[in-house]
Amino acid sequence: MTAYVAMVKTGQMPKDAGGFVFVVLGLVLVVAGVLFRGRVLRPLSAERAEAAGIRERSRNLLCSSGMAIADARLRAGSGEPVIVTVDDVTTIAWQHYGYVVERDEAAAALRYALEAAGGHSDCMTDAFD
Repeated sequence: MTAYVAMVKTGQMPKDAGGFVFVVLGLVLVVAGVLFRGRVLRPLSAERAEAAGIRERSRNLLCSSGMAIADARLRAGSGEPVIVTVDDVTTIAWQHYGYVVERDEAAAALRYALEAAGGHSDCMTDAFD
């Protein structure tokens, strides 16, 4: 036996909330984009960019002084004192990072690196002159 179900035609489509929610969500995103345009992706301000550049330069200068100490340790023979000069730091800063470094700035970085590493009693330097 076959059962037949009577269908009533009303002329209206059934209401679907999914499409309405999708359209409202899209409108909310468009309004949020208009109100907050570019604030998240806005480039750094000049002051923040300058401060970041100064931090990067000082970090790279300290790395240069560490590399100069390591290079001087490799050059020194066994039993010989390690001689690190400020010119070594300026040379490495130029070769690795392209920085033109003043002598007093390189000397300060070398002093800081030597003091931070415990003084290195076997190192001789002209950074304290």
